Amino acid sequence: MFRLPVSKMDEFFGAIAAAQTLYLPADGKDGKASYVKWESGIALSKALNTVRSAKDFFFPQTTNLCDFNVNGKNIEIIDNRTESEDFVVFGVRACDARSFTILDKVFLAEPVDSYYATRREHGTVITMACTAPEENCFCNVFGIDAANPEGDAACWLTENYLYINPITEKGRKFIETVKGLLEECDSAEVDAQKAATKEILDRLPFANVNTDYFRKNTLLDIFNSDKWAKLSESCLACGTCTFVCPTCQCYDIKDYDTGHGVKRYRTWDSCMYSDFTKMAAANSRTTQLQRFRQRFMHKLVYFPDNNEGEFGCVGCGRCLSRCPISMNIIKVIKNFGEEE
Repeated sequence: MFRLPVSKMDEFFGAIAAAQTLYLPADGKDGKASYVKWESGIALSKALNTVRSAKDFFFPQTTNLCDFNVNGKNIEIIDNRTESEDFVVFGVRACDARSFTILDKVFLAEPVDSYYATRREHGTVITMACTAPEENCFCNVFGIDAANPEGDAACWLTENYLYINPITEKGRKFIETVKGLLEECDSAEVDAQKAATKEILDRLPFANVNTDYFRKNTLLDIFNSDKWAKLSESCLACGTCTFVCPTCQCYDIKDYDTGHGVKRYRTWDSCMYSDFTKMAAANSRTTQLQRFRQRFMHKLVYFPDNNEGEFGCVGCGRCLSRCPISMNIIKVIKNFGEEE
């Protein structure tokens, strides 16, 4: 394990940025945190989470897939990918770090999504342990340790030091780029911080939420439950939950005629929208109940059924804080859990 005096943080970020592009959470004018490209003078946000997750670095909201130049009956396909720079995403929380594992199982499965794979290859994820989890946090429900995050390297911030522990080969290479600023140390202060954070996690409102119902009951029992009607009746189908979610992976592909060619691009989509998966004949889900059910069945049933029991949620709490009618995955889990 290594440590850096907090007084040298700006120098530390400068050393990283000199080797490759650095992104980190910073506070905006609205007081909310978002990832920005680091420049001298930009301070690391103290916010627990960014408004949107770090998913954007590997699965952006919009991706230009390719261009077509059309000349009569001749069509030229242009591969315009530019995702070739190495970059570091610093300060990723444990919940968002786990979301990459979930997305990997989707986009790196055969056939591999080469756009996603390229970004994953070039990106280094440096995580930051949580010290003050909020009431909306429930990552521990899904086996995530907010005090000991995954990633290529993990960090713990105390009053005087930033502690760093490399985890993967990428993490060890990252340490080499800044090693002149670091000193080796023991983990005593980090261990104390982990214990203090765990005490907070154990007292959070959703610390004991139980997901056993979704493991013990069959897909059809859950799918056909009468509970979906009541749960979905107030949903506005705004899609906010899907756009702030670090694990949602739905997208649409569209062609745009520029007048002298065609641009094909991929954009995020939402299973909560009435035109999602719309086909020439009709839409496969014609009611809001069906669309609402699809979202939560995917997180809690379909995905774990196909991925060795791993749920498609990381408990970041963004959907809890952003939903305008306060309907969220915790309410779904607890509502079904009442039958246990």
